[in-house]
Amino acid sequence: MILVGSRMKGIGLGVMGMVGMAIFVLVFHMRPGEPPLDVMMIILSIVTTAACMQAAGGLEYLVFLAEKLIRRHPSRIVFLGPVVVFFLALFAGTSHVVYSMLPIIYEVSLEKRIRPERPLSISVIASHIALTGSPMAAATAALAAILGYPGAAVDVMKIGIPACFIGMLAGAASVLRMGKDLPASGPLVLEDAAEPAAPAVARPLKPGAKTSVYIFGAAILLVVLAGAFPSLLPAWDAGKVTFSMNANGSLKMVTVIEIVTLAASAAILLLTPATPGDVARSSLFTSMAVALVSVFGVVWMSATFMENNQALIQGALGGIAKAHPWTFSIVIFILGVLMFSQAATTKVAMPLGLALGLPGPALIAMFPAVNSDWVLPGYPTLLAAIQIDKAGTTRIGKWVFNHSFLRPGMVTVVTAIVVGFLLTKVLL
Repeated sequence: MILVGSRMKGIGLGVMGMVGMAIFVLVFHMRPGEPPLDVMMIILSIVTTAACMQAAGGLEYLVFLAEKLIRRHPSRIVFLGPVVVFFLALFAGTSHVVYSMLPIIYEVSLEKRIRPERPLSISVIASHIALTGSPMAAATAALAAILGYPGAAVDVMKIGIPACFIGMLAGAASVLRMGKDLPASGPLVLEDAAEPAAPAVARPLKPGAKTSVYIFGAAILLVVLAGAFPSLLPAWDAGKVTFSMNANGSLKMVTVIEIVTLAASAAILLLTPATPGDVARSSLFTSMAVALVSVFGVVWMSATFMENNQALIQGALGGIAKAHPWTFSIVIFILGVLMFSQAATTKVAMPLGLALGLPGPALIAMFPAVNSDWVLPGYPTLLAAIQIDKAGTTRIGKWVFNHSFLRPGMVTVVTAIVVGFLLTKVLL
């Protein structure tokens, strides 16, 4: 079902997951697992807030600042492009911010006669790897909820952000000589290309654009503070575990994120000219609907399979995972290839890791392995980079897997995992 759904794209993964659920429950009489309601609510809350910022012009303002920085140092585009994209995605909690940066990166590359494939490929990878550590990413919140101890969110961030940033720099270094250099003179755009990329045109910012960025930034700060100092949050008498509370009566981090981000959404709508209709029409809000359906179907199906076969899986993988914890990152990576979602992969793989007896720090170190949705070149960010590159240097190879993103993606993820293990020895 996952293989068929991944070929269908969009909500295909989710609806095919439900076909799998029907087979598991009605044919094999498996007991249904728990649906991923926590991850779905995180995605809904965070992406709604990002969509409000987009509707208010906040993303345009961030892209404007990023473009100024890139054009100030055009010769360093192979490193500067992905660094800027990394921090944009880290701040916004979504890889889709890269769409606005790709034309700028492509144009600057051509101006400096740098092969566009180099900065474009690693910039796409940077937009993905930045999410495993971003305080506004659903995958980060999901891992913190799965680990379940006070301060887990901060531990994920303090390991994930530097490990993924160093991994991204290694990925940028790996593409410095990738492919042939562009000729020093002559045309650079393919003859059969529809048209060359248009130069970026400065547009006036919407009123309230800066305000929306400040509100979004304040929401991030509150989420980080809540994760770092859980004692600041209200608590009640101990009781049973609920959707919003732990057994000891404290608020779950997922609950804090939902309250803070949706309250920030309200503040943006109240303090800027953006309207609810503008938010509903934004590209980020549309992408959220696709993500919700996909995560709901495929994660529920996977959780049902894992729970009903837990003893068999533990017997097959438990010994290897305990003796060589890093090998579990291969399992995570393969799941990520099939699921096309960091949050969905986290929700399926990390509980399995805990069931196999892997410690929390090891799972945090292996967290970047969920960023493997670029292996099959069908993810929208990859296709956008290929389409932007009218010079034809960014492409899918003859054998499909040998595409422009394979080298920077592998180097980035492997380096981030290695650095993550080193950092957990020092910081955790």
